[in-house]
Amino acid sequence: MPNAKVLESNKAIVSALADKLQNATSAVFVDYKGITVAQDTELRKKFREAGVEYTVVKNTLTRFAANNAGYNQFDEILNGTTSLASTTGDPIAPARIISEFAKKNKNVLKIKGGFVEGSVMSADQLMGFGELPSKDALVAQVLGTFLAPISSLAFVLSQICELKGGAPAAEEAPAEA
Repeated sequence: MPNAKVLESNKAIVSALADKLQNATSAVFVDYKGITVAQDTELRKKFREAGVEYTVVKNTLTRFAANNAGYNQFDEILNGTTSLASTTGDPIAPARIISEFAKKNKNVLKIKGGFVEGSVMSADQLMGFGELPSKDALVAQVLGTFLAPISSLAFVLSQICELKGGAPAAEEAPAEA
């Protein structure tokens, strides 16, 4: 039986971790066995740049915290070496970074599971996010799609003006003055 000081410390860790899981837009549990110090440093740098918090966690304390946060599905995956990548920003960033890093480094990392915006997802589903661009890139693609018809119309109208042999009226007005 642990002493009171250790028990209180563990309770504080569980409480803080449960709060982190409840407030996160996404969290991914990772098996990091076999990663080198250089690889870990590179991975942590990528996480920092993306606004993702990455920590090594104790399975038992994490299990209690996940259960307190309402995620009972992680009991089976919380074994072995486990780290947690979580964010309150771009929900697919942790899974995308881990997936890209695992492909680049010969599958040194393995996603165990996680959640995105409250939905629990399997490792395969989370690895699929590695193929997606960031949220900002997706928004830019959608906006580009909206602008394409307008740009095409402007191009066609300028071509019609050139075919008729005249410049647009806006350019002729200063010449007459």
